[in-house]
Amino acid sequence: MDRLAIGCLSVFGLPPVDLVNVAADLGCRHISTTVRGFPLVPLGYRPFTLRDTALRMELRAVLNHRGVSISLGDGFLVLPDADTADYGGDLDVLAELGTPRINVVSLDPDLGRTFDQLATLAELAAERGIVTNLEPVPGLTVGDLPTALAAVKHVARQDFVLLIDTMHLVRSGARAAEVAALEPGYIGYAQINDTTLRPRGDNYMDEAMFERMVPGEGDLPLRDILSALPRDIIIEIEVPQRSLAMDGVGPIDRLRPCVAAARRLLAGALAR
Repeated sequence: MDRLAIGCLSVFGLPPVDLVNVAADLGCRHISTTVRGFPLVPLGYRPFTLRDTALRMELRAVLNHRGVSISLGDGFLVLPDADTADYGGDLDVLAELGTPRINVVSLDPDLGRTFDQLATLAELAAERGIVTNLEPVPGLTVGDLPTALAAVKHVARQDFVLLIDTMHLVRSGARAAEVAALEPGYIGYAQINDTTLRPRGDNYMDEAMFERMVPGEGDLPLRDILSALPRDIIIEIEVPQRSLAMDGVGPIDRLRPCVAAARRLLAGALAR
């Protein structure tokens, strides 16, 4: 099984058909996508929505032609003034495209409501055969591993699991040993990237959204983390590099070093 995916955040709103071709040209068999895409960096990309029937048809065709699958539907949010029950239409779209899992984070500061909204989303997704992954992100409502585990226990479903992002994991204060100690089945997906142990700037989310580092070029204990993760999950490369993109470096050239580094790290982790 080829475990590497190219994450949609790495390409700043590149339309999904183009992202499929980027992944295939890099030798990766999976991508993540959002239902609605907006350019995060002024690179000339047009907004898209997978609710557009013609785009879905085109996307299915290129997925089949290039031998790529959608491994994750990203961009699901718990918001203070919204109900996750309203995501039914988006989940229908992803189910039609064969998406096996989604990712969710919470921007609702009410932790109790967040947990209940996560349960609603998980049930809605499960009705469509989709697993829900919760990503702990420092600074957000579910910001660390203990809070994420509390959410898993609250939702109490086998199809509600965790997404581990290497930057968020380490910056939240967790280590590989804590990942290794989790019960089997708690982790469903992972995102690999690198950074320094100390923040690079004053805004954590700006760094996370726009400037991460090629795996192995920062300070994160990536081999230890990869060794602690389940060996059958997909590892998504989530390495947005705005500075290179604005300098005219295209997505394939930005991501090629990331793919090569991730393969080396995975091989080293599996050899342990």
